[in-house]
Amino acid sequence: MFGAMQDWPLRLGRLFDHVAREHGTREIVSYQADGGTWRSNWAEAVADARRFAQALERLGIRPGDRVATLATNHLRHLIAWFGTIGMGGVLHTINPRLFDDQLAYIANHAEDRVLLYDPAFAPLVERLKPRLASIEHYIPLDDAFNALLVAEDGDYRWVEGDERAPAMLCYTSGTTGNPKGVLYEHRSTLLHMMGQVQPDVFNFSARTVTFPITPMFHANAWGLPFAAASVGAKLVLSMVNDPSVLHRLMIEEAVTHSCAVPTIWLAMLQHIEREGGDFGKLAMISCGGSAAPRAMIAEYLDRNIQFAHLWGMTELSPIGTVCALPADWDERDREARLDFVTKQGRTPFGVELRVVDEGGRELPRDGRASGRLQVRGPWTVDRYFQDEKGVCTDPDGWFDTGDVAVLHPDGMLQLTDRAKDVIKSGGEWISSVDLENAAIGCAGVAEAAAIGVSHPKWDERPLLLVVRKVGSEVDEEEVRTYLSTKVAKWWLPDAILFVDTLPHTGTGKLLKTALREQYRDYKLPDT
Repeated sequence: MFGAMQDWPLRLGRLFDHVAREHGTREIVSYQADGGTWRSNWAEAVADARRFAQALERLGIRPGDRVATLATNHLRHLIAWFGTIGMGGVLHTINPRLFDDQLAYIANHAEDRVLLYDPAFAPLVERLKPRLASIEHYIPLDDAFNALLVAEDGDYRWVEGDERAPAMLCYTSGTTGNPKGVLYEHRSTLLHMMGQVQPDVFNFSARTVTFPITPMFHANAWGLPFAAASVGAKLVLSMVNDPSVLHRLMIEEAVTHSCAVPTIWLAMLQHIEREGGDFGKLAMISCGGSAAPRAMIAEYLDRNIQFAHLWGMTELSPIGTVCALPADWDERDREARLDFVTKQGRTPFGVELRVVDEGGRELPRDGRASGRLQVRGPWTVDRYFQDEKGVCTDPDGWFDTGDVAVLHPDGMLQLTDRAKDVIKSGGEWISSVDLENAAIGCAGVAEAAAIGVSHPKWDERPLLLVVRKVGSEVDEEEVRTYLSTKVAKWWLPDAILFVDTLPHTGTGKLLKTALREQYRDYKLPDT
């Protein structure tokens, strides 16, 4: 027996129709790299998205084909999102901060047929072209993109289909081995969006003016463009992340909600302290990517701005937990509030968490038992894209995040360690193993170990420990020069130290725990 309600597939095209119909005149503001500001609205953006959908079909793109973007936060990128998804394509956002080998691998593994890119990335695209096997159309997001739109009439209906059909593709980065693709569904993305707008998550409404500073290529800007569309919030986008520009936009556009990694929020405070002023109507900021310093959180709370810690990952679409205010917030003193907000938060409906021991036994939520963090839910990955290993969850649907955590009796998540030896720098991940493997390729290097050490701005930065080959006189400059051709610039270690030996486990693996303890108080040269 079934219920008697309408079978209404959860497709993103219905979201686009909703915002154009019900909130069409609400503004979208796009600050451009040349200093200009474009003003549009939801109705115009969706109309242009229909034209882009027509243009893709004219190029021979069909439902299920991957359309890649190498772009920052701006209106044309948003139009490309909606148009690609609406015609049944799979939007593949690529992180331009990755180095060439990763970019080529990701595009080829995804079998992208179209690449849209910001003009600023043209040299990168030209360099990669000989290595990109499947891309047939290269479209810069400039006048060439506009020409595609004006050639179409916009008389287009979104492609219908199964709500479990793919809509977006994002690749993880920073783990060992090749990046892995996470293929989001229409259904999973809409359910994630419905969770986002809850009062205890992002607290969006039609009165909201949201400014996602988080890049649209980083876990889909945490899904915020969809959340904004669902309630008709005013959306502010910027191609420039300079604190002076961000602050001016916040004031001029009366921003109420924003999200970014800790380094951005630290830079904003420094700008305010240096130049004066305040944050205008900013009422709530969301912060994820890495743990925010307690002192920085205190600065925002003292300015009566709600500070919401987030935890998530690409595999979670990406929201896992949010540090929503508890029922007794008003009764807590300043230190108690800080104690609460420095944790990673609680789950919204749609996410389940647990911690388990090495034997897979669930541990109590007592605020003391530390174990491997696992998660499941309708917007959590089940299997990686085109991965021959199949499902990446256990028989009960639990996905192992690779983090070590404690769960408190009130449901609060507190991360205590990481199972993987990745280095978190400004909200981005650096693979210590990949960095080590690259360093070992340098002539004269016998062994290398990379660990994250504390940095006041970036949270962590890489420290590379190198053992020379017998008779070698390789120096820091040689190693750094070699690495600059093998890894992204922001992966380069802040310091390289030469040591006689490195500690190992009984099986010959590097003993990273001992190294982290040994260099726990190490001060990088620029700090």
